[in-house]
Amino acid sequence: MIGWLIRLLICLGSVLMVFNIVSFIRYARYIKGRKFWAGRNTILNIPIALLIFFLAGYLFVGFLGNPDLVMTGILFGGSIFVCIMYFMLRNITTEIVKGEEMKAQLLAAEQATNAKTAFMASVSHEMRTPMNVILGYGEKAIKDPSLSPEIRTCLQKQQLSARHLLDLINNILELNSIETGSKTLKNEVFFFSGILDEINVLIQSLCDAKGLRYEYSMPDEAKVYVTGDRVQLKQLLLGILDNAVKYTDTPGTVRFICEYISEDEKLRTFRFRIEDTGVGIDAEFLPHIFDAFSQEDASSTTRYSGLGVSLASGRRMIELMDGSITVESEKNKGTVFTVTIPLPLSDESPASIDPETAEFSLEGCRVLIVEDRPENAEIVMDLLELEGVETDHAENGKIGLDMFSNTEPDYYDAVLMDIRMPVMDGIETTMRIRALERPDARSIPIIALSANASEGDVRKSLEAGMNAHLAKPADVDSLYSTLKKYIFQRKKGDEPV
Repeated sequence: MIGWLIRLLICLGSVLMVFNIVSFIRYARYIKGRKFWAGRNTILNIPIALLIFFLAGYLFVGFLGNPDLVMTGILFGGSIFVCIMYFMLRNITTEIVKGEEMKAQLLAAEQATNAKTAFMASVSHEMRTPMNVILGYGEKAIKDPSLSPEIRTCLQKQQLSARHLLDLINNILELNSIETGSKTLKNEVFFFSGILDEINVLIQSLCDAKGLRYEYSMPDEAKVYVTGDRVQLKQLLLGILDNAVKYTDTPGTVRFICEYISEDEKLRTFRFRIEDTGVGIDAEFLPHIFDAFSQEDASSTTRYSGLGVSLASGRRMIELMDGSITVESEKNKGTVFTVTIPLPLSDESPASIDPETAEFSLEGCRVLIVEDRPENAEIVMDLLELEGVETDHAENGKIGLDMFSNTEPDYYDAVLMDIRMPVMDGIETTMRIRALERPDARSIPIIALSANASEGDVRKSLEAGMNAHLAKPADVDSLYSTLKKYIFQRKKGDEPV
């Protein structure tokens, strides 16, 4: 009986050892095929050779020798031990390989994100540059007092279409910055009801032009100072209201209702209801209303235009603000968007604008325009000339630095600086101007006027020493008011901030 047990253990141990040898051969081939293996094949062959030697000894002892039960048990246990070690080694290697593959995937995703960000920045610059020319020359032409009413109307419609195209560009870039995690919110104090009044004026004019009825209500509790991103809040509400006007036919009604729903010592929460009696949204499409680049059907795209990105970027912006948005709609009966946003209260109001600033005239001021594209420089020079501003033009940052360095202190009242230029870009030019040993190097206002308009671009401009960043195509009123603000501060003796 013991003899048969010994024979059985020897046979089972031999079969198990053959399995171990075959498994290690496959394992060695697997390892050699991995990218991280540096070709040290000898170390992989050593275990296989040892196992073959062990198997040969096993068979010799088992069939030619006279092993007892103890020796047979030790040999059989060795086969089991090698098998267990093989499975442990294979599992460890599998986890390592998974980790390496995950690292490779993360690296590829990061590279793809960086490439996408660089591409979108390039697209932004290249698209904003011609838009700057279109809007700039259009603005200049509209200001011509000799225009006939018909031509002026045509130019105004052209400007509206150009602004709409710019809004589409901004929405796509906004969505990209949010998705890549590069979007950050500003934290500034502003009068909350003030932006609601601004929105009300804009939407009222759109409704009047289309023949729609517009209803607006705001509680007294909205007349408070809060902290947040004023521009983004205004932009996202305008985006939803603009859609309401766009998708409502005459005669119809658009309602913008602000409701005060809760308050504590540090936070006030508001709910905005944007209602319309427009075309509505089909129940099947409603779950996809916030998907990027989504339109309910081809006819809506043709009839109403748009890329379907404003709601997608708006929802993501609301989420960044710790708010929420919901939608209710019925086909051909209208839509209701409900936006809830908490806003921290502020005990302090922002510094009021010096009344002298509003009366300050730019006439007689001299501004250095550092811009590599002649058509862009010409537009800015013409617009500033309308305000009586004298201008000089530098074709790149190096020329701009030389022109500033070779003038008497305080010769220029401000510098308008492009960012992306040949020879020397705007960032380096600004840093070199600020480093000059002359009394006006630190105080002269330097304002970025660039098609590089992402959050990162603005941050880099301010970190380099610029006072403000205006994105092309710059709003004319913003250009004038920004120059007035910083030039007036400097003339008062305050260093611009």
